[in-house]
Amino acid sequence: MRRVSRITIAGVATAALALTASACGGSSSESSGSDSKNLGLALAYDVGGKGDQSFNDAATAGLDKADKEFGYKSTAVEPQDGESDADKVQRLETLAKQGYNPVIGVGYAYAPAVKEAAAKYPKTTFGIVDDEQTKADNVADLVFSEEQASYLAGVAAALSTKSNTVGFIGGVDVPLIHKFEAGFKQGVQDTKKGVTVKSQYLTETAAEGGFSSPDKGESAAEGQIDDGADVVYAAAGLSGQGVIKAANANKIWAIGVDSDQYKQDALKAYKASILTSAMKNVEGAVYELAKSVHDGKPETGVIRGSLSNGGVSLANSNPEFANNAKIQDAIKKASEGIKDGTITVKTS
Repeated sequence: MRRVSRITIAGVATAALALTASACGGSSSESSGSDSKNLGLALAYDVGGKGDQSFNDAATAGLDKADKEFGYKSTAVEPQDGESDADKVQRLETLAKQGYNPVIGVGYAYAPAVKEAAAKYPKTTFGIVDDEQTKADNVADLVFSEEQASYLAGVAAALSTKSNTVGFIGGVDVPLIHKFEAGFKQGVQDTKKGVTVKSQYLTETAAEGGFSSPDKGESAAEGQIDDGADVVYAAAGLSGQGVIKAANANKIWAIGVDSDQYKQDALKAYKASILTSAMKNVEGAVYELAKSVHDGKPETGVIRGSLSNGGVSLANSNPEFANNAKIQDAIKKASEGIKDGTITVKTS
């Protein structure tokens, strides 16, 4: 079971008081945003929270960079287990009312809440990571071409497998994670014919723990390994830690996601088994949105990270991976093909 909700990073007591005040009354719909000095940016974490060594931690790195550069005292708020959209709306509105700008929902689950809060606080810039359906003059949709980095992960997996069986484990069965699976499968199949890709999703909904349960990830990976997989790629948030643990225990390769998981302290005991990671630059997206607000020119609309602009990439930290000339040549060729349009990567 995950930890109970907590306020982290900075402004701990202040943010907690603000949340309490909002819950006790005082309609925020009457305000269009705080007139006080901008306190910095605010992150509302997705499931898994801070410490997932993946998606949320990448957003935190962007916050830390903005704080250091602009002298902010930003804040980040954990989700609660089983919370509703109304809870998310209240969280975002409280942060906007308190004077944070931008206010960023980390994860597609925040889309309805961002839409509602942005309408009530038109002077505040809101960001939503991994959703591009939220359209408003003060909303930035921070999205990524995850399928492109996943294609490169597929190339690496195909050239690393000895059993000709590799695995994909998705945290939750949703369109966003289908992009990871589709790109990975295509990369494998385009690189080496005859390699089997076994796919599995941990849960149907995020509320069931697909992104926040390392034990589920470990169990799924063990099953795929028992079926012959010797490379397993997980797009499962915190649950991916269990996949990496299982890979290490069975002396096979794991491919990380979102952040460079080879470099994560919490995973250092397993890093020898992390071949590479399919990264998306959530850190950069969060920082750039904060910078745009700081500079008085807030970003809005769809902002997409791709291979061409460095928004997605493949980590090169593991020396065994970086020094494998065959794999590196294949990845370089595939990258060039995606960038010049020779290779069109599927999203489903």
